[in-house]
Amino acid sequence: MSISYNRIAYEALEVCNGVTMAAVEAAVARTGLGVGATAVDVGTGNAGVAIRLAQGFGLAVTAIEYDPGMAALARARIDDADAAVELVVGSAAEVLADRPPPDLITALGTTNITGEGRPTPEAGFAFLKTRLTPGGWVLWGDLVWIAEPSTPLRQIAEATNQYTDDAGWKRAAEAAGFEVVWSGLSAQAVFDAYAAAADRAARDWLAA
Repeated sequence: MSISYNRIAYEALEVCNGVTMAAVEAAVARTGLGVGATAVDVGTGNAGVAIRLAQGFGLAVTAIEYDPGMAALARARIDDADAAVELVVGSAAEVLADRPPPDLITALGTTNITGEGRPTPEAGFAFLKTRLTPGGWVLWGDLVWIAEPSTPLRQIAEATNQYTDDAGWKRAAEAAGFEVVWSGLSAQAVFDAYAAAADRAARDWLAA
């Protein structure tokens, strides 16, 4: 099993991103989807969101994870929760292309969603639009530039994806044909708590 910072850190987290599970649940509740609807959780990480979609909303959930080490963590969490979640290890782009379109795609902090390498926000949303059922939903969460970054910071942060500001993400979604029915930015305290928990888990692992 491969070990990485994320693999260690995500064991300590409820959601593998700077967002609360309550916010995820509130967003999914807005869709009105329930038992019988299908969902795909892209970049599932520790499978926390996938498990909640299955157990909290009765959705038929497929969780996709590219990293085998992370997938092992997801499998352990799914088994421990006795959750009806199918786990697929592979590229999100390839798995989504080979599967029937779901009613909901959740993508919180995914990398290379299109499979092309460093996709733009526009390319990411355009790809997701083609993989949904008509009238389907996307719950998207990712980094947002709140000020213009320095060139070195942008190069580091955008090694696998290209990011934009809040308005830019919304424009990209609308350009792909989505209606943005709700959006929100996590409070700085939420993101700080996420980063602190991840850092603490890594330090504890090093000290063990």
